[in-house]
Order: sequence, then structure tokens, then C-alpha cells
Amino acid sequence: MDYEKKEGSESSARERRIERVQSMLSGFDVAGMLFFEEANIRYLTGFAGSDGALLVSGAKTLLLVDGRYTTQAKAEATGCDIIKFSDRMEGIAGIISDLQLKRVGIESPAIDLSSYLKLKDRVKGVSLKPLSGEIERIRMIKDGGEVSLLRQAAIMAARALEETVGHIRPGITERDIASILEMKMREAGSEKLSFETIVASGSNSALPHAVPGPREIQDGDFLTIDYGTVYRGYHSDETCTFAIRSVTEKQAAVYTIVKDAHDKAVDAVKAGIPCRDIDGIAREHITDAGYGEYFSHGTGHGVGLNVHEPPRLSERAKDVLEEGMVITVEPGIYIPGLWGVRIEDTFMVEKDGCEILTKMPKDLRIL
Repeated sequence: MDYEKKEGSESSARERRIERVQSMLSGFDVAGMLFFEEANIRYLTGFAGSDGALLVSGAKTLLLVDGRYTTQAKAEATGCDIIKFSDRMEGIAGIISDLQLKRVGIESPAIDLSSYLKLKDRVKGVSLKPLSGEIERIRMIKDGGEVSLLRQAAIMAARALEETVGHIRPGITERDIASILEMKMREAGSEKLSFETIVASGSNSALPHAVPGPREIQDGDFLTIDYGTVYRGYHSDETCTFAIRSVTEKQAAVYTIVKDAHDKAVDAVKAGIPCRDIDGIAREHITDAGYGEYFSHGTGHGVGLNVHEPPRLSERAKDVLEEGMVITVEPGIYIPGLWGVRIEDTFMVEKDGCEILTKMPKDLRIL
């Protein structure tokens, strides 16, 4: 019974999302909007297939899939009619013609030029208006059901990392640690990885996007692990930096600088604060400590059906935090040839603060 209630709630949430898209059509001066991005289609209908198209008009919502996905679409999708096609662009053109739509917004970042030209050739007399980022902006504000899924993803991820920590010792390779962690995440219930797991030790930890390799863990290393699970489409994202056996005075000092930058930025997170201000707080602390040149990326980003989505927390960010946004805070210091430290948690923005969703403690931990 609880499961049925949950499904009903999800269906109602999707209907509200589609209604919001329909309310936007006149503002975009279009009669319908055409979506290709998998995450946006899943957000609006619940369909989790890897190929399809969604047309939302004022009167109809139509999910177009080929024969590989019709059974899945019927099981997952709500609030839309399901149309089977053999050629996607011909199918879309036929629907646009049937509905007599003369101006259609098209999700331009999610369609390649060849497909766009094919569609344009098949809908002569119809104006195709490129649109970009409109649904991603709607998705910035998570509803209660989405936050529940994000919490569960974070719980699963932390459980997997805690089980992996016991295997970490000098002599084990980065690649082996990544393999163990990924296995543990799948055992915990992850449907896939949020992204390619980063396990970086020693000088490799100075590379923000290092790839796990054959390097063996050594005494005195910093070990950075950036990892995430996916639960029912929703991603977790968390980074922990551990010390192996011992730390030098400089390592401990740099870790403290990053941790304090993280904590100060988190303390400032609440609805109404510009995203660039959160970045500025973390960046100013690291710069004042003398390591500004070694903080080479933004302080955070949104998380949801994609692991990286709006809003961005950076020096150039224009968005303002709103209640219900889910964001990361992830300052770092990366000293080439030595080591690096990154500390990342995921938070839900609240009216007067934030709720931490990720579960691993972030005090310096020596393994």
C-alpha cells in the first residue's frame, strides 16, 4: 500500500511538471516543446529508457519510442500517450503534422545537427525554435519525492565507502580500491555509477579528475575518493580525502584549510544567497591562506537526475539559491607533484540553512 501511495505521488508530481511546461509555451511563443534529453523525459514522464522523444503541447503529451522500448514505456510512463515509431524523425514529423503545430520549441543541446536537419526537412512550413536549459531550470527545485531519492542514494554510497575503507592499506592499488567500491555500491542497490569513480593517491591526488591506475598506496599518501551512486535515477556525489598511516604538518594544515573553507561555505548556504557568494566564501578562505592558485574549479553544482546540473557555484554564477535546490560544496587544494585535498558534501537548501544529505564524516581520517 505504501508503494502504491508513493507511485501515485510520483505520478501527480509528473503531471504538475507537465502542466508547468504547458504554461510556459505561450511565453516561448511556441505551440509545443520537443524533448530529447533522457533526464528531462524521465523527469516529466518517468520513462527511463535511453532513446525516445517527448512532445508537450497545450492539449497533448506524447512519448515517442521505438519497438525496443514500448513495453518499458507502458510500465514506467505516466501522464502521456505512448506512440511507437520505426524512424524517429518521421514519427515526430507525423505527430507535429497531426496536431497541426506551426511553431515548435526544440531542445537544441540534445539533438545533433544531422537529426535536426532531417526533422526540419520533414516539417516544411513548421518553425522550429531552438530552446536550451528551460527544463533544467525547472529541475533545480526538487520536490519531496526527489529529495527522498537523493537521500537514499547518499546513504547507499556512504555504506559502500565505509565497507571499502577496511580494504585500504599500503600496497593496494588505486584501481583495486575503485573496483571494490564500485562492487560495494552495486551491492548496496545502486543501479549504476553517478560517474567514473575517482581514486587518486599521492601526487595523483593533485589531479582533480584523476583516473584510478596501477599506483600502489603508500605510507604518507593523501588518498582522494570522489564517488557516487544512482538510485531510481537520482545521483549522489561525495568526495573524501583520507591520510594513509600518517600526515605531515603541512598536510594537516592544508586539510584544515580546505575543511574550514568547506564549513564556512556551508554555514552560508540558505535561500536567497547568490551562488557566487558561496563560491567566494570558500575561495577567499583558501586564497587568504596562500593557496588560491591551487583551487582550480568552482565550489559546487546542482545534483539530481544528472550528477552535474544547474545551479553552478562559481565566480561567474548568476543564480540565487532557492529552497529545495540540491547542491554540492566541494573546495579543494591541488599542489602539483605533491598531493591534493578535496572535501565534498551534498546539501538541500532550506529557508534558513541547509540539510546535509551525504553521510561520510569529513574530519581528517588516518587509515
